[in-house]
Amino acid sequence: MKNNQSCIRVYADKVQIDNCREIIQANEKSFGMLSSLLALAGNEVRLKILFLLEEENELCPCDLSDILGMSIPAISQHLRKLKDGNVVEGRREGQTIFYSLKEEQLSILRPFFKHIINNSIKEKV
Repeated sequence: MKNNQSCIRVYADKVQIDNCREIIQANEKSFGMLSSLLALAGNEVRLKILFLLEEENELCPCDLSDILGMSIPAISQHLRKLKDGNVVEGRREGQTIFYSLKEEQLSILRPFFKHIINNSIKEKV
């Protein structure tokens, strides 16, 4: 091994290592995008907001404020981060902005939301 790291393996499978490196390099952009999405969703409040947007299709900051028991400015800060991260989009109706999940993010997040729903069903039983 390089860099004076110690390893106790007897045999290194060079083909396996090279194949894995190629896979990682070929998917570098996807790893970056997923990492950014998960970093944003890693905040509990933002995860709740994303879950609610998936459940309700769209909500305004006032709705989210009432549901989560937080101030509108605090909700707006979270929504701004999600919008800047290209996770949600806004639709203006008069002076109100309704937020929804971007479709391309939904396919990634749905399994996590399904896990949350399945766990809440199990806890009730």
